[in-house]
Order: sequence, then structure tokens, then C-alpha cells
Amino acid sequence: MTQDLPVAEALPALRDALQVGSNAVLIAPPGAGKTTLVPLVLKDEPWAAGARILVLEPRRVAARAAARRMAELLGEPAPGGTIGLATRLDRAFSDRTRVEVVTEGLLVRRLQSDPGLDGVAAVLFDEAHERNIDTDLALALCLDLQRALRPELRLLAMSATLDGGAFARLLGDAPVVESMGRAYPVTLKYRPRDLSDARDLPEAMAGAIRDALREHPGDVLAFLPGWGEIRRTQERLSGLDALVVPLHGELPPAEQDIALNPAPDGRRKVVLATSIAETSLTVPGVRIVVDGGFRRAPRLDPASGLSRLVTVRISRAAAEQRAGRAGRTAPGVAIRLWTEALHRGLPLADRPEMLEAELSSLVLDVAGWGASLGDLAFLDPPPAGAVKAAQALLRDLDALDGEGRITATGRRMARLGTHPRLARMLVAATDDGERALAADLAALLEERDPIRDREAPSDVHLRLDLLHGADRADADRGTVHRIRRAAALHRRRLGVHGQVQADGDAGALLAAGFPDRIAAKRGAMNGAFRLASGQGARLPATDPLAKSALLAVADLALQGTEARIRMAAPIDRGVLEARFPERLRREEGAAFDARAGAVQARRRLMFGPLVLEEAPLPQADPAAVAAALAAAAADRALRDLNWTDAARQTQARMGWMRKAEGEDWPDASDAALVETVQDWLAPHLHGRTRLSDLAALDVTALLRDALPWDRQRALDAALPPRLGLPSGRSAAIDYAREVPTLEARAQHLFGMAAMPPLAGGRVPLQVALLSPAGRPIAVTGDLAGFWKGSWAEVRKEMRGRYPRHAWPEDPAAGG
Repeated sequence: MTQDLPVAEALPALRDALQVGSNAVLIAPPGAGKTTLVPLVLKDEPWAAGARILVLEPRRVAARAAARRMAELLGEPAPGGTIGLATRLDRAFSDRTRVEVVTEGLLVRRLQSDPGLDGVAAVLFDEAHERNIDTDLALALCLDLQRALRPELRLLAMSATLDGGAFARLLGDAPVVESMGRAYPVTLKYRPRDLSDARDLPEAMAGAIRDALREHPGDVLAFLPGWGEIRRTQERLSGLDALVVPLHGELPPAEQDIALNPAPDGRRKVVLATSIAETSLTVPGVRIVVDGGFRRAPRLDPASGLSRLVTVRISRAAAEQRAGRAGRTAPGVAIRLWTEALHRGLPLADRPEMLEAELSSLVLDVAGWGASLGDLAFLDPPPAGAVKAAQALLRDLDALDGEGRITATGRRMARLGTHPRLARMLVAATDDGERALAADLAALLEERDPIRDREAPSDVHLRLDLLHGADRADADRGTVHRIRRAAALHRRRLGVHGQVQADGDAGALLAAGFPDRIAAKRGAMNGAFRLASGQGARLPATDPLAKSALLAVADLALQGTEARIRMAAPIDRGVLEARFPERLRREEGAAFDARAGAVQARRRLMFGPLVLEEAPLPQADPAAVAAALAAAAADRALRDLNWTDAARQTQARMGWMRKAEGEDWPDASDAALVETVQDWLAPHLHGRTRLSDLAALDVTALLRDALPWDRQRALDAALPPRLGLPSGRSAAIDYAREVPTLEARAQHLFGMAAMPPLAGGRVPLQVALLSPAGRPIAVTGDLAGFWKGSWAEVRKEMRGRYPRHAWPEDPAAGG
């Protein structure tokens, strides 16, 4: 085992830290050897005697490379002896294994099945800075285990760019050990202009690689977002005098080895890699890095309800990591396919996946651990909104009960290591044929639609047929190949071995994982559906599934308030009744039919909000009919009622009394009347069924009836609708204004020294004096003061304009 790796200088301090305490943080630059050397040293510590050390790697390629390198350092031919390996596709360990390299998802699964981590002395979190959800969760669970049951368990966070202080605090103020490492200078070069579209990246990358090979020595490591861009770039490099090889997580191990080893014939090599080569892996011979500046990141895809990888710009921290790959063994150059101006605008670091992705898998795993999210220590707490949405989905999938505890179904789902929607679909299968079909469906939905034509028919069976030999000109063969590999893995997880034919009801399985996306046909129009979530959805009328009564929908394209169904399967009502009896309910009652404009009594069979069966009900409860009609009136903001001026004045008077005397008076505002419609309106609707019947109601009487008799009298006494005038006439008070206002001709007010108080002076009153022609000449809230002051000017003007009318100097004394 070599000790000449740069990290060796930090090993004494690290050993001391873990001898004294349980936790530590190690910061060492890429290529320092922390991934391979640190576990080999720690396995010989006294506290690790006879136990295993787990090394958590975020990616399968890095896990496999690390395990092989450690085995090589120990003189062993391959993992399976002292060094073990466990990924989704690889298993190699034995009773002799002391260091086991595992991927992050498998560690979470292991913690669920072995919550004590028996026989494990330490867990090393490599590349912890990447902040994947599974890494954050595994660290939180290990901290919880350490606190409650295994205080002797060692935890070590390792990275090149780790926020050492934050991780040290999370690990209980653990010591931070740093290794300076050795690196050669790297020259940075930027392109003169930015790419206008990420789809142009393969062409730009191929041109940059050809230029770099002419201008600089050494092999090339090129960073691209995913396998699609890698394949298209490789095609554009045909004829290049160099070995061009891909490196991404979907490659078979033998092809990964080609990228990770020198070219056997001594030729220069070009490695086209995803971000897996950013930190954990060492690609020998590289002195040139060409960085496309993009990566794949998980985001919630509303179309599928699953997390999908999307293409986003990298951060400045990631760009530095990538550039550093060119200076591992000699001076190098990093060519960035973007401008310096754009670089300055990049985020400092990538946002943690915890803050971006859909969290139902996290919530299910925490429930399976027997804790609440608040019990666990996370560097970034999961967002409350995303947690609430995840909990609602898991309850809908029968994975959590009403109290948030995991169910027996939820435990089966958690063991499958896939998204809870797909896991629910997998556990719904009842025999080998159906399990094989569920495996195919899960693999299909994890990937993008293999049919490239966005206008292709929506039937999911067209996609399933591609997995079993069917051919279509618009099918993406690479996608089909990946789906087949994933389906084989799901079959093994479900215990389906051999070439079992996929058989069963695809609609029933989809309905198990997507109960909120069961769709019922709306009316007679083909292609119009309503989802169990309440959302509308459509298919083209020409789609073969457009006439189906019921569909189980797996993929949607959101279009405004409705959605386009892109992938679905028909489902029979009898299947729904047999498989989901707890979701069905029969109800009798009255409901408003907007098309008829009337309440109709119906007997219905419901699946959530979907009506599976409906028939008229001969006899209906009159109170239920009245309640439904009142609710319909409220939905239409009560505009079908006959709102006369008298009704609005009564409403306003009640409002002024509430302001004057407090909440003993009912709230008669429009919003409150809508809210309390069942109290004041519904009792008066017996015998009525249509919205048009509401126009005959006396709204004034309805509002007054909401008041006890003594309150009605108090209202009339305190806030009279009209006020008597000295002339023997009376005038109405308009209470609907901002200040109650009485309008009267000036001559009708002569002899009135002051306005009478309303509600004992607690409600203001103003008077608008009108000319003989009925035009406003003055507005005042202090009539006595007006007579003594401003009246003189008004009188002078009015005498000239209306000389035949009386304009006394002292109107308070009479005309």
C-alpha cells in the first residue's frame, strides 16, 4: 500500500481525531488519495478491529473504481476479499471484507433493514459536498443511530470543497483535518461567446476538442451533461486521430475501464464524461479539460409526478473542480465553453438536492426509520411545503396512515429503492406475470418516453411492446435499451427470474401508483377527461383511447388549466371496484347542475371526485336540496338574488351598527353572507330548486329575519331609513356611502338647527344640500356650523340664481 499520496501527511492528525472522538471532517483536494488511502489506514485502527468500514460513494462508477483501486493497493486481484463493493448492479464481498464501498441509496436501504449497523465500525461519506438527498439522509440517520444506540460508531465526512465549518457543527463540533495536496498550475481559457442553446453543445464541444488536441499536449477530459450529448459529440469526432471513449453511469464496467485506464496502444485519449468525473474519479494522463458548463440535476416533473433529470448550468465551485482535473500530474489547461462574463454570474455553489427535488422518498424513509423529520439533523432542513406535499402523496399511496406512521405497505415500498409511486405499483402486482409487467412499467416511467414523436398515440402498451421486440421508426433505441436494463433489475428485486412474460392489467398497476391520475370521460365529447385530482385533461379526439370511459394516466403535459394526456392505459370500472374498494363510496344527495341551472337529486358511485355511476333519486331530502341551492348561490357570489336598493341599505345599516356596537351584531358584508349562506338563506329555499327562483325572494326581509325582533327594533330606532324634515317632508339616508348621507333641498331644511345624531352619535351623518334644481350646493357634517358660517356665501349665490325662492339669513330659525 503506497504512502506517497498527498493525503498521507494528514493521516496522523485524522487518526488522532478519530481515536479521541467519534466524528471528524477531512478536506483534501482532488487526487490527494483520500478515497482510497484513508479507508485502508482506518481499518487497522484499534477501534475498527474485527469490524467493517463502510465508504459511501455518490455514484456507481466512482464506487467501483475506488473498490478496484483499494484492492489493487492491497495486492488483491479484484473486490470481494478485504475490499468489498455493493452497488445497484454489483455485489462483491465476503467474510474477509473489512472495507466495503457502497452507493448512497444502498446505505439508506441497509440502515432500514439493519438499523444498528451491526459489525460496522465507521461510515465514511466521500464527496459529501455534493449534497445528494440520499447522502444527507444517510448522514442524518447515522447521527441518530450514533446518538441513541451506537456512540462508538465513527463518522467521517470527506470532500475537496466541503464547507468544513458547517459539517463540523453538524457532526457535533467535530475536528476538521485538512490536507493541502499537490497540484500543478492550470491555465483557464474562455470562449469568446456563449452558446445560445444547450442543444448546440455537442457541435461546440467537438470543435473545441479538435482545437485543443492541436494546441496542447496530453489527454482530454470533456464534461457533458449526459449520455445523449456524449453520444452526439462522439459521432462528431469520428475520424479523429485519438481514442474517443465515453464515461457515464450507464456504461458496462468493461467500457468504464477503458476510460479509466491509459490507451493500450499509446494513442492520445479523449474521455467524454458526465459530472461523475468531477471529483471522485482519477482519469490518468489528462492535461486538457474541456468543460461544457452544464450538468443534470433532479427536479420534480409535474408531467410524471416523479423527479426527473433536467439540464442546468454548473456552479463556479463545480467549474473549479473540473478545471483542477487538468493539473493532477503536470501543468494543464481548462477550456470553458462560455464567457468570463457568464462565469461571473454563475452561482457560487450548486444548491443541495434537498432544496430542489420532490421529497416523497425521503419522507417515506424517515417514517420507516421510526422518526419525524424534526428529530433528525440535516445541514439544510427539508422545505415545509415539499414535505407536506410528499406526506399527502404517501397517504394517497397507502404508505402512511393518518398519523404519518408508515404502514405495512409502506415498508414493502421502502425496501424497493425506487420512487414511492413506482414502488406502490410494484407491490400491487400479485403474480409473476403481473410483477414482470410492473417491472417493465416502472422502468418505462423512470425514463423518458422512448417514442420521440410528441403526437404519437398515448397508449402505454405501444411503449411496452418496444421492450419485447416491436419496432417503430420514431423509437429511440438507446432509451429502449436502458429501459430493458432497468426492467431486468426491477424483476430481480421482485424475485422474477428467467424470461417470464409480462402479463396483467397495465391500467390497474398504473392506478395503484397514480391514484390521483385516474381519469373519467366527461360527457359525450371524445377526449375530454377529469382526473381524480380534480384537474381537467384531454386527448386528441383521434387518439385510440379518446373514447375510453376510464383511463389510468402516467404522463401529462401541462397546458394552462388543463393537461394533455401523453401516456395512459384503459382501466375497467370492475377492476377499480375490485382493487380499490376503500376508495369507492356510494352517496345519495342533491347537487347543483350548472348546465341545468338547478339542483338535482342523484344517487352516485364515486371514486374520489370522479363519478363512476349516476342515477336520478326519486325522493330527496328538502333540506339537502335547499342546502345545495344555497351553496350554488354562494358560488356565484349571491348575484342571482334580487338586490334592491332597500336590501343594500339594510345590509349597510347592519354594517354600521356592527361598527358602532361591536360583534354582537352579525357581519352582513358580502363575504360574510357568502360564508354563512346556509344559516340565513337556505332555510328560505325549501320547495325551490332553480337559481332563477332566487329572484322572487325579498332580500330585505331575509336580512332582517337574521336579526332577533329586539335587534330589528333597535336598528330602526338607531339608524332610521328616512329622517323627517321641518317642511313636513322626509328624506332617505344613504347608508351605503362612505359616510351616511341625507340629501334634501335647502328649503326643506329651513328650521332645522342641527342634524339629529345617529345611534346616539356613534354613527356619523352628513347632509348634502341641494338647489331648487336638485343640484348639490354644499355637503356638511355640521349643519349648525354651516348655517352660521358658509351659508352666507351660498345664500348670496343662490339668491342671484333662484330669486323666486326664499333664502333667509338665519335658516335655523325657519324659512
